[in-house]
Amino acid sequence: MAKKTQKRLPRRREEFTYHGFRLEDLRNMGREELMAVMPSRARRKMIRGFSRNEEQLLSQFREGEHKIRTHIRSMLILPEMVGREVEIYNGKEFMKVEIQPEAVFHYLGEFALTRRKVAHGSAGIGATRSSKYVPLK
Repeated sequence: MAKKTQKRLPRRREEFTYHGFRLEDLRNMGREELMAVMPSRARRKMIRGFSRNEEQLLSQFREGEHKIRTHIRSMLILPEMVGREVEIYNGKEFMKVEIQPEAVFHYLGEFALTRRKVAHGSAGIGATRSSKYVPLK
């Protein structure tokens, strides 16, 4: 009774397009056709070629592995990766990210932030001249 479930993409009012191409069209394009559509930085990465680790990660996506964990933040998100869930290392922990169609031709590292928002408390006693007017409890 084990059914193979596929991740559902979020519902949209209209179908996702990238420069007039639907996601299925992007998936069916060859490498040269795809390079004509992508932005210059992504095109440059494709021309220079993927590293061995990036090729292995891409093969994991193509084989359909369920749990993909990676340290490779510089991997370009290709149309065939859309809808998959990846755990990306941010320097401290692996962050779960579901790849949306809008992420196509961005990098994995953009979706696992390495720095957190800092919320400072109030100044301590003796921190500044103005802090001596802070009432003590």
